[in-house]
Amino acid sequence: MKMCKFMFIMNFLFLFSMFMFLLGLYFMVMNLVFMFEWELFELNSSMILMLIYMDWISCFFMGVVLLISSMVFMYSKFYMEGEVNLYRFMYLLFFFVVSMLLLIMSPNLISLMLGWDGLGMISYCLVIYYQNVKSSNSGMLTVLMNRVGDVMILMSIVWMINYGTWNFMLYNMYMVNDYQMQLVCFLVFMGAITKSAQIPYSPWLPAAMAAPTPVSALVHSSTLVTAGVYLLVRFSNLMYGMFFMKFLFILSVLTMFMAGVSANYEFDLKKIIALSTLSQLGLMLMILSIGLDLISFYHLLTHALFKSLLFLSAGILIHLMNNNQDIRMMGNLIYYVPLVVVIFNISNLSLCGMPFMAGFYSKDMMAEVFLMYKFNWLVFFFFFFSIGLTLSYSLRLSWFSVVSFFNMGVCFNLYENVYMMLSMFILSLMSLIGGSVFMWLMFSIMHLIYMDMIFKFMVLFFMMVGMMFGIFMYKLNYLIYGMNLYNFMWGMWFGVNLFTYGVILNFLNKSFYMLKVYDLGWFEELGSHGIYKNIISLSNLNLFIQFNNLKSYLFEMFFLLLILFLIF
Repeated sequence: MKMCKFMFIMNFLFLFSMFMFLLGLYFMVMNLVFMFEWELFELNSSMILMLIYMDWISCFFMGVVLLISSMVFMYSKFYMEGEVNLYRFMYLLFFFVVSMLLLIMSPNLISLMLGWDGLGMISYCLVIYYQNVKSSNSGMLTVLMNRVGDVMILMSIVWMINYGTWNFMLYNMYMVNDYQMQLVCFLVFMGAITKSAQIPYSPWLPAAMAAPTPVSALVHSSTLVTAGVYLLVRFSNLMYGMFFMKFLFILSVLTMFMAGVSANYEFDLKKIIALSTLSQLGLMLMILSIGLDLISFYHLLTHALFKSLLFLSAGILIHLMNNNQDIRMMGNLIYYVPLVVVIFNISNLSLCGMPFMAGFYSKDMMAEVFLMYKFNWLVFFFFFFSIGLTLSYSLRLSWFSVVSFFNMGVCFNLYENVYMMLSMFILSLMSLIGGSVFMWLMFSIMHLIYMDMIFKFMVLFFMMVGMMFGIFMYKLNYLIYGMNLYNFMWGMWFGVNLFTYGVILNFLNKSFYMLKVYDLGWFEELGSHGIYKNIISLSNLNLFIQFNNLKSYLFEMFFLLLILFLIF
């Protein structure tokens, strides 16, 4: 009966996603924007409102989120079928999607905070779902780093009470140069980079891989990590030209480069895909920081489609290989699960930017538009080389899963589930045609960019350079394994150590010292344990006196009388 409810929810989400796509298309053609407003109560002449803002951007994004979540529900029904707490998992997943929809529809920072905080709280519950030490540590790292962004959003809510309303859509055109609005935008910017895991908040994103794979497919494609990008897209008219957009540009370029290098040294399948998500988030925010918010949103939609498919296909490989995530144990899987490997490589090639797949249209457009801006050679190098590293770790994944030898043990059971494959087939279809469809819809005037041949082929050239660099790093892997350079590359530029151990290690050492010296030392000796020992010794003395003969009582009485005589 309960499973029928979940199938109903899955079908409802899928139909609702189709409705949102059609509604977004209608809003785009008719150039419409709807805003629904309910006044809850009034506080100090500031009205607390519940707002829903509907335009083609929110409708398209909600359609993508609902489509992916419906496929994840279908996938989870069979992926998690042996779990004891399956229904709790499904409910958490449903409320996670509802929180994201609430965030998308909210132009008000108060109602947006409900979705924003709901995402953080439920993501913590999903990361610690397996209830072991690793999941607990990963969940705590995730929730504490996200709380920094939550505090920034709360501070922006407090500051915006000066304007009389928290509806930031009303300020897009009129308060661009206002000094106080710059402070609000800076706080929103700080909240967005924590949610989107930019440097220095990057370590929580690979750590969140402790969650089940269907959660990772939802989190890393269209919900939690994209919330920061979506918020910056909404604030882009206010933020364009402000001082911290240059800061965002530097952070996003470094994040993109760092994630690409780290992914080439990682052997955990889910962490490689998580680092690729981090690289793509850096790419979106870098394009957004130079004022191309619509192209950034376009890549956000296409990335959600193929990244969710990549996680779902990786989840099947992990599930079938006895929960093994080490890519060195895989190989030659095309002979065992051909359909899964084909879909896995479709999403992988779409991530690379293979021509005429979903990722090609957005990435090629971003690269060619970027060439038309005036930046120095170092920025150009980091940008194009990071795109090349995407090809490097994607082909590395394909090599280990398809070409290399099968290194798993003899006891394995490889098969393909029909319903799991159905959800992946729908997403693979979107990964093939989604990029072109969204480009035809969103850019009514086609972007035909004319360049010299050397610039036109620069994207392809740097992709080849990145692929060769990835092969070179793999060959040098065993030479630099014992060096700190390997830990630097693999450990996200020491980010994991700096922002986990580096923050709490001194406090843990001090607390351990205080535990040994005070709690288990002097406080124990002078406190409860010391008092207990003294009472025991005195009671033993009293017991000895009571069990002794009359001579002891007489001696004690004589001694007491002697003391009284000497005193008085």
